[in-house]
Amino acid sequence: MSTVSQIIGRRLYEAGCRHAFGIPGGEVLSVMRGLDDAGVKFTLVKHENSGGFMAEGAFHRSGAPGVLVATLGPGVANAVNVVANALQDRVPMLFITGCVDEDEAATYTHQVFDHSALMRPITKASLRISAGAAEAIIDKALAIAMDDPPGPVHIDVPISVAVQVVEHAKGTRRATSAPTAPANTEQFKEARSWLAEAKRPLIIAGVEALHHRAEFEIQALVAEMKIPLVTTYKGKGIVDERNDLVIGGMGLSPQADKIVLPLIQNADVILLAGYDPIEMRVGWRNIWADDARVIELSATQNTHYMHQSAISFVGNITHSLAALREGLSGGSEWSGEAVSAIKKSIASIYRADEEWGPAAIIDVARAEMPEKTVASVDSGAHRILLSQVWNCYEPRTLMQSSALCTMGCSLPLGIGAKLAEPERPVAVFTGDACLEMTLGELATARDAKTPVIVFVFADESLSLIEIKQRGTGQPNLGVDFPGTNFAEVARAMGGLGFEVESRAQLASAIRESLASPVFSLISCKISRKAYDGRI
Repeated sequence: MSTVSQIIGRRLYEAGCRHAFGIPGGEVLSVMRGLDDAGVKFTLVKHENSGGFMAEGAFHRSGAPGVLVATLGPGVANAVNVVANALQDRVPMLFITGCVDEDEAATYTHQVFDHSALMRPITKASLRISAGAAEAIIDKALAIAMDDPPGPVHIDVPISVAVQVVEHAKGTRRATSAPTAPANTEQFKEARSWLAEAKRPLIIAGVEALHHRAEFEIQALVAEMKIPLVTTYKGKGIVDERNDLVIGGMGLSPQADKIVLPLIQNADVILLAGYDPIEMRVGWRNIWADDARVIELSATQNTHYMHQSAISFVGNITHSLAALREGLSGGSEWSGEAVSAIKKSIASIYRADEEWGPAAIIDVARAEMPEKTVASVDSGAHRILLSQVWNCYEPRTLMQSSALCTMGCSLPLGIGAKLAEPERPVAVFTGDACLEMTLGELATARDAKTPVIVFVFADESLSLIEIKQRGTGQPNLGVDFPGTNFAEVARAMGGLGFEVESRAQLASAIRESLASPVFSLISCKISRKAYDGRI
């Protein structure tokens, strides 16, 4: 016999969840107790939106769905942005909320509104727990969240139901699905022959490849068949980006697109490996000719119409790639030297060798931070630049909002990742405007004892928007602001604080931060318009 809250906690623990995030309310106290009893540690945050990003950060390091807990009414409403982000960014997340009982809601209106009506458009499902079906509902929620495409599931838990004692129910555990791969059809044989004959093939890999753990198969295609690799931003690190055949993460930089899109258009075979174009800007829509030899391996049917393919297979990306390449040697004429020349052309845009500026900050950070560092980056001009300059050596080591592109994500993502995998160094890259949206979470970093290192690109401007504003001939309006003394704020909140204006100062601050048991904030002063011509 167990309470419904204990059942919720136990099933989440069995699914690999070890952390939950949120802000308590009287309506979720029993749920929080059930989580804690099961070994799912609850971390108090300063805002539900940040709590959701911490849950995502934990997911990226553990592979288990993120868990966000909120009370009714304002707690639910505060989480709308991060839940929408989870849907667009393919993040499996359980959003557990408290609610009043139906009988109570008939005559009581304080803080009460229809949670499901709000959540339904931005979740894969909105479910309401009942005592008799608690095990089935929580198991169903986990399955829906993890099934392709992964995403958020909302679970409303009525106050009285949370404490009801119920017996274990039989038949509530779903069998694990066997992975699927293409059948040996004529289309499959044709795709294999295309790949074997290709002289200038190219792979584009994305977030679905990460969800299916397809990195080994993609690494093999690059190494054994000499196929250059382009990834989405979230796909960075599927193959170590120091590899000569890895061109890097693309999708948001028109300057990089000028070099990479012609490369894709001139390929004689394009292999899409779990490439979900939800991360890409409009310039990536229909970028190849209608008769191009494009082989698509996707987790779901193509209904987005950002592109179409000559041959498309739906199934598990890892097993599909294994079947596709089995026994193939390939005829690629690509050399590491040729791809390296392309990479150098791209790198020249971003000027990582500059004496000081946004690219220099990233260059120094990459050199000083350990190889196994996990990084997060917020939205804005600095993210586009960092995604080109920062090399990822492993999969899932750069976290960002790449589909919704929302601000205010990097600090909580970093805190969540550090909690889930404490031995990994975590670098948080953020713009000054982004940090001002989430400054309170520095207190969460302090209280949770997560010594993340926060790098602030302090240019006192919404640079990406200012560039667009200026480029369309509009007046400067609502994009510039006075500076904040972030170093002093960090020290006041229990961390280390630095203000730097040179490579040497930055390197020294990083070394001191790596040795610290508390969070560090390094405010990097750069000039306004420092991103001109680079993104």
